[in-house]
Amino acid sequence: MARDLRSAEHLPKRSPSGEAAPPEELPRQRRGITPQMHGRYPDHDVLAQTQHWDAATRRVVLDRVGNVPPIRFFDAAEERALRAFCDVVLAQDAEPRVPVLEAVDRRLCDGELDGFRYADMPPDAQTWRQVARGLDDSARARGADDFAAADAELQRELVGAFQQGELEWGELPVRRAFSVVMRMVLAAFYAHPWAWNEIGFGGPAYPRGYARMGLGQREWWEGAAAFSTDPVSDVRERGLE
Repeated sequence: MARDLRSAEHLPKRSPSGEAAPPEELPRQRRGITPQMHGRYPDHDVLAQTQHWDAATRRVVLDRVGNVPPIRFFDAAEERALRAFCDVVLAQDAEPRVPVLEAVDRRLCDGELDGFRYADMPPDAQTWRQVARGLDDSARARGADDFAAADAELQRELVGAFQQGELEWGELPVRRAFSVVMRMVLAAFYAHPWAWNEIGFGGPAYPRGYARMGLGQREWWEGAAAFSTDPVSDVRERGLE
């Protein structure tokens, strides 16, 4: 059976010291913005190509940067817990951060969901609220004021237990709940142009399109990698698997 890469294995890989910092040689971003201003494509700024997009696409993408929605669905305690959770699972330890929680909140408030849910799960909106409450309850059970106030080590420990389904949050299927929230977290993160800069994505192809389709070829306007280390072999060599 194929592995669900959207959910079960998406905690950030960390060194034995617990740090999520990128390798020292990973360049600082020189053009555009990436999360925390590191990236494999330091001179790539996808927003420099907006004139090549159709008007509707340009409006949608720029809105994600310039019009971050306010929090309307989550209450203050839920926002506090879930903002910390999003930072942990995405390793967004410093500014600039992709505003993931705001995007999730907007979707839940507007009822913009995936159109399905697992038979053993409550509605997505209820799942998110139960996750926020569960994270705080689990943190308090380990001596913290709440999840957001817990130290980084405890936060990572709790999120790891959440990922593995090792927490008891009433009747909520915890491992399945991790899959539900991560689906929305990852969708929000990788829909944002700052994440596109980080991974070298060239942005919407319409109406310009792509012409260089051969292996190893890239368009003149696509970002060139300035960091050649293969991430798969790198994590193995550093013992981060």
